[in-house]
Amino acid sequence: MRIKSVQAWWVRIPIEVAKQHRSDFGQVTTFDAAILRIETDDGLVGWGEGKNAAGSAGSYGALVHMLNHEIAPQLIGRDPADIGIIWEMLYNGVRHITAAHAGHAMPQLARRGMSVAAISAVDIALWDILGKSLGQPVWRLLGGRKVERMQAYASGGWASADAIGEQLKSYIAKGGFKALKMRVGAMDGPPHISAARVRAAREAIGPDVDLMVDAHGTYTVAEAKRFIQLTADLDLAWFEEPVIADDKPGMAEVRASGSTPIATGESEATRYAFRDLAVLKSADIFQPDPAFCGGISEAMKIGTIASAFNLRFAPHLWAGAPCFFAGLHVCAASPSSFTVEYSLGANPMIHDLVEETVEAKDGMIAIPEKPGLGFTLSERFLEAHAQRI
Repeated sequence: MRIKSVQAWWVRIPIEVAKQHRSDFGQVTTFDAAILRIETDDGLVGWGEGKNAAGSAGSYGALVHMLNHEIAPQLIGRDPADIGIIWEMLYNGVRHITAAHAGHAMPQLARRGMSVAAISAVDIALWDILGKSLGQPVWRLLGGRKVERMQAYASGGWASADAIGEQLKSYIAKGGFKALKMRVGAMDGPPHISAARVRAAREAIGPDVDLMVDAHGTYTVAEAKRFIQLTADLDLAWFEEPVIADDKPGMAEVRASGSTPIATGESEATRYAFRDLAVLKSADIFQPDPAFCGGISEAMKIGTIASAFNLRFAPHLWAGAPCFFAGLHVCAASPSSFTVEYSLGANPMIHDLVEETVEAKDGMIAIPEKPGLGFTLSERFLEAHAQRI
């Protein structure tokens, strides 16, 4: 079996006005991603996803061009089962043969960011193909499934202090969630405004529902420490991305300032960044995004680091279907995983791009049973929303 064709698209799906939200990313009017299709010479198709923008909107022209014109020629004729070998080839570039013989990485200068986003898309698609070729779900190839259904949390929460309680309670009603995440940070201004919204949320949902907050890396270290002080009595399950991901020592300082667990990682790529987070004691919970961190292969390695440092693992899954399903398989097989992100903002890249119904019941998400990643992508829907670049 050999790779016959590789094609990526910038898929942009409009979000109807009534379902749009505003945060520090601005008014989100579309859901965007780079979607990758890899086909083998015997007709198997694997789907992948790469991300180079936070939130759900961004410009994907450069990433799609890289996949189609730089990555694709390197994949044609390769054995799609050589997942790890292909990963290292793409990461190390022209020195991949030397690196393989030497037994250590010799990566390209531009080894992170868009390069790893492209590798992520390829890696996810290759795991999809491997599972389909063997008639097995990906989680079985990763070592097995520890649960049939994974605890999920509802991710959203942009409303003002006087409306946040009702917004979060509507999430509970929709999927029976026992854990909720809301946004804080620069979208509010000073920390005391975010703290007031969080206090209103806790009062509305009561003490028995886990409440997490996400600042999208928009606080300074001093502001993040102030926020922790202001919310110390609200029993937050975690404080996500309190400061910019580039400031790992600052993240460690925030973590040391209080007892609220710190979660981070959606802006990080490769095992090396998460190694640094662990060594610097910057986080309690790792949140790699499979479509940005290096795919399923790298997410599993990051989960191993979490386990080795007695940390927990909860991938960032505000994404399209290939990334979301990849995250389900990774969580199913990872010892340190404990919850799955389920977006309650408009997400047509999950719900409309695939034929299956993706939903939470009793606060749980079922782990796919079908071969590969376990979804059927609607190529007609994809083509209708592919950008011409």
